[in-house]
Amino acid sequence: MSRIGKLPIKIPAGVTVTISDSNLVTVKGPKGELKQQVDPEMGVAVENGVVTVSRPTDDKEHRARHGLYRALLHNMVVGVSQGFEIKLELVGVGYRAEVQGQVLDLVLGYSHHTYLGFPPEVKVEAVSDKRANPIVTLKSCDKQLLGQVAAKIRSLRKPEPYKGKGVKFQNEVLRRKAGKSAGVK
Repeated sequence: MSRIGKLPIKIPAGVTVTISDSNLVTVKGPKGELKQQVDPEMGVAVENGVVTVSRPTDDKEHRARHGLYRALLHNMVVGVSQGFEIKLELVGVGYRAEVQGQVLDLVLGYSHHTYLGFPPEVKVEAVSDKRANPIVTLKSCDKQLLGQVAAKIRSLRKPEPYKGKGVKFQNEVLRRKAGKSAGVK
């Protein structure tokens, strides 16, 4: 059996999980509501406050989907109960971030400002302290959407390997290059 797929998902207090006839799983909680369509071949059951995912055979395709759907459902349960958070750090002289409603205004060293709109499921905060790099905090109950938004922001100015300037995840470790060595013949 799949090590991930066979693990049961405990449903915390305040969270409800419902499964429709077409294997559409709906998870509701204090942070929001998420839906996920599960492959009809996979079995999903809710019993005694625990969600379990089962597979029909030991085919390679079924084993892969077994772990996948269990992980997706687990992320949904954690998302609607606790939520997810990603912090991005803007490293560079003059780099700034400002939030106006659901629009993020970024200054990333280009000749223009970069504006990004966000879906209503994602909450955005920007903190700029003196003598510190600006930090953009993204919060949501949907882990997939949150990762896509964070990747989009990071793609606007990826960290370069010499000085490390750019948009990076807060605890990301960058591989740095040495640069030129002067006077060597």
